[in-house]
Amino acid sequence: MRSMIAMAILLVGFGNLHAQNENTKTEEFKVYGNCGMCETRIEKAAKGVDGVSSADWDQETKMIEVKYNSDEVEMMEIHKAIAGAGHDTEKVEAEDKVYEGLPGCCKYDRKSQHDMNDEHDGHRH
Repeated sequence: MRSMIAMAILLVGFGNLHAQNENTKTEEFKVYGNCGMCETRIEKAAKGVDGVSSADWDQETKMIEVKYNSDEVEMMEIHKAIAGAGHDTEKVEAEDKVYEGLPGCCKYDRKSQHDMNDEHDGHRH
């Protein structure tokens, strides 16, 4: 009898694990920053969002890889959390006041980011 109960518990556990894996997604996107302090801040902001299981930002490529449960969180929430920490993403710009509060070494070049946002259908406005 005990072995049947143990088997049932294992099956339920594997079923939940399989369901979690189906909803786990991995996405990459650009996040602007410069240094190790930026990396810590960016990853902490992403991981602070419920449903995010991991975040790894690459200082060289400016790309972050985020693993998350798509039933618990939408990508835009992750972009907003990172921007809320002072770092522009490819979809959400940090508020100027938050960006200005970053340490000097963390102040990335925002002009190039804003210039990209001004382009529309191959021409500038």
